This record gives sequence, structure tokens and C-alpha cells, in this order.
Amino acid sequence: MMVRVTMTKYLKLAAVAAVALSFVLVPTSGVRADEEEGYSFKVHNTTKEKITQLLASEDGKEYGTFDVGSKGIAPDETVTLKWDKTTNETGCEWMIKAVFADGSETDAKKFDFCEKDVELEF
Repeated sequence: MMVRVTMTKYLKLAAVAAVALSFVLVPTSGVRADEEEGYSFKVHNTTKEKITQLLASEDGKEYGTFDVGSKGIAPDETVTLKWDKTTNETGCEWMIKAVFADGSETDAKKFDFCEKDVELEF
């Protein structure tokens, strides 16, 4: 009987510890998950070419298109973009490439979107 009580006590302690740890780990994804506003970041085009697309990848292998709008991002322009809410549960670090009007693209750069006031420069 004593073993059963002790085991139950340890299981309860383990459950409490697991819940406490989950609260410690949540802020890395919680920074990105503002339900009303969505997570936003800035992109500054430091080049002489218009950026027509951003390509985003969590693993650096498969890239999806990030919508920069129909006008693109003009040279020396800074725009604010928002992540789609479907990315709220993804990791913080993403590889991003810029695609220009002439079809050329930059090498991928790693950005940590859990940082406050992220600004991408290409």
C-alpha cells in the first residue's frame, strides 16, 4: 500500500512539473500568436531592384511563396508584412529569400521571428 501511495505522489508531482514546464516553453511560440493583430515584421529593400516575392522555408529545403502584394517592394522601401495565422504554431527560425523583378534571387538568410521588431534587409 505504501508503494502505491508514493508512486501516486510522484505521478502527481511529475504532472505538475510538466504543466509548469509547458508554461516556461510557451513564450517562444506565444510571441508569434497575437490572435487579433497576427504576427508582423518589416522588410527593407536595400537594393536597386524591386522585390516581387519572398520565399520562406522552415527547413531550408522546401520554399513557399510569401505574399508581398501586387506592387512588390520598391528599392529603398520598407513595408510591414503579416504572417498567416496558420504559421502560429510553427518554429521561430525561418529561411527567407528575396526574388527580384529580373528573376534573380538572394541566398537564403535565417531569421528568428520570435525576436521583437524583426526587420529583414535584402
